[in-house]
Amino acid sequence: MTPFDRDEPLYMISIAAKLCRLHPQTLRMYERLGLIRPRRISEKNRMYSDADIERLRQIHRLTHDLGVNLAGVEIILDLLERMQSMQHQAEMEMEQIRQEMDERIRQLMRKR
Repeated sequence: MTPFDRDEPLYMISIAAKLCRLHPQTLRMYERLGLIRPRRISEKNRMYSDADIERLRQIHRLTHDLGVNLAGVEIILDLLERMQSMQHQAEMEMEQIRQEMDERIRQLMRKR
């Protein structure tokens, strides 16, 4: 069995809109503004992934629950992406340091 891929395009725009309780035209507007990037299967057809649905719901929470305008949403989403990228990089660096420490400990143990 293959692991679940959150980025796999699964939903046509009508289904994605229903899942997010948004109008399809709203999804098209978010795409024009660059807030969402559904995968295109043809010039007219968009397919949305579970990651896209999660992002659409996040946009909806920011705009409707918190009153953030779309320019603010763009800034917030960009900052969140940067934070996730930095966190991932830090985790990778910490794993590398841990591996180097483990190797050094093994070397010291062999010298005993």
